Amino acid sequence: MSFAGVSVVNGGKHCACDTSAVYAGADSGYHLLMVRDYSRTKVELPTGESATTGLFTVGEYDWYIEYYPNGENPDCRDFVSLYVTRNTLYDGEGEEDVEAKFSFSLVDHVEKHKPVYIHGTNKTCTFSGSAPSWGSDKFVRRDVLERSRDLKGDCLTIRCDIMVVCKDPQTEDAPDTLSDMNQHFGHLLQNRVGADVTFEVGGETFAAHRCVLAARSNVFMAQLFGPMKEGTAMSSVIQIKDMEAKVFRALLSFIYTDSLPTMEKDSMEEDDMLEVMDEGREEAAEFEMWLQWLQDLFVAADRYDLQQLKLICEKQLSEHICVSTVTSTLALAEQHCCHGLKEACLKFIQVQSPSCLQAIMATNGWDHVSATYPWVVKELIAKLASNQRK
Repeated sequence: MSFAGVSVVNGGKHCACDTSAVYAGADSGYHLLMVRDYSRTKVELPTGESATTGLFTVGEYDWYIEYYPNGENPDCRDFVSLYVTRNTLYDGEGEEDVEAKFSFSLVDHVEKHKPVYIHGTNKTCTFSGSAPSWGSDKFVRRDVLERSRDLKGDCLTIRCDIMVVCKDPQTEDAPDTLSDMNQHFGHLLQNRVGADVTFEVGGETFAAHRCVLAARSNVFMAQLFGPMKEGTAMSSVIQIKDMEAKVFRALLSFIYTDSLPTMEKDSMEEDDMLEVMDEGREEAAEFEMWLQWLQDLFVAADRYDLQQLKLICEKQLSEHICVSTVTSTLALAEQHCCHGLKEACLKFIQVQSPSCLQAIMATNGWDHVSATYPWVVKELIAKLASNQRK
């Protein structure tokens, strides 16, 4: 992620913003918005009025950020609102649409400062001539912000990450010659035509096809066609324990379509999300649920010897390591013999600051790793010691 400059807002709208002239050039970059004299911005910028940064460049396009300390509209007057806008000429007429992902975060939230986090938590938005702005009208409640450590000395720093989604010129106008076999097999799973085996997982039943499962997984081959085969009778149901229904559903989806599905939310999870105080915390909760689902899917892939799915999950987990989850991911890597994922976790811990190391050691996952895999702790100590010698 390339650095795309910093803007400084001193007080309210009558104070100019100073932007360092940095050209990110790459398809992804981040810009820092430093708000000095935060209390003054609240007084001088009422609801609906904003301070605007200078222009910065990401993906060969110019952008700017709008900061609303009292909310962009009356419905969000108790929140700080943030918007990122693509700068257009001639009121946007004749401008090409730009597909991009973006994310706002406070600088102390280091786990969000990676392009992969944008992949995982934000949809692709179309910045067009008629709709050049996207953002968060309820980025954070002001009372929550003012009680937090993010506001220091009446100053705060906001980071905006932008990732421009590039189109492949070689395939953009090419005829659609890709196989649609995965779609047909996906429909076969959904409509259950010819299904000859039933599984019960987490109180739900799933119908599937023995030959498809056996062709994709050696474990299913042994389970369904080996000497100890299960579910021979059409009326019998194979019980699968220690797995959630949504994880098994994702496992079946990959077997039939050869692609990683999106996580499904159940109604209870959605109700819990509605109780979250602000959008920032809701986003963090969604990320934690997605990461837990991904870890469970990783375990399921290893259990049924689906190496491709296991590699996909391993890559995603490696790219989404953060302070709160690194120890649980490290334990999974050691338990399921994933050397690459283990090394990614150890390297992440190795470069953390002392305060972040303390936060990692305060997690329940650290106690589990220390008690179950003490040799991993020794490896980590050796890596940290090597830092001191450099």
